[in-house]
Amino acid sequence: MKIAVTALEKNLDAEFDPRFGRCKYFAIVDLDTGEHVIEENDAVAAMGGAGVKSPQFLAQQGVSAVVTGHVGPNASRALQAAGIKVYITDSGTVSDAITAFEEGKLTCVSEATVDSHTGLNTQ
Repeated sequence: MKIAVTALEKNLDAEFDPRFGRCKYFAIVDLDTGEHVIEENDAVAAMGGAGVKSPQFLAQQGVSAVVTGHVGPNASRALQAAGIKVYITDSGTVSDAITAFEEGKLTCVSEATVDSHTGLNTQ
């Protein structure tokens, strides 16, 4: 199973990025093999549509779940359409988020946790 964790920097020890659609990086981890890649989020600077572009990218990477701080309505709908589950955390590093996911300590959400365009106003 592959999961993606939103990250502020390009390493597993980085703080996780609480934004989904406009996060700086996605740490994509294959939980079966332990392999990972950290990809820059091309939608971070998009004028619009970041909440849709990011789920499309993750679906192309074969991601089944994403760990983030919050997700807006467009992203939530796009993630559901792609069959990607959303898990919420509130702090820590990317590695902490991976561990919490593996231990079943994160909350799965099925709808938006913030209003549209919230990611434009943070960080």
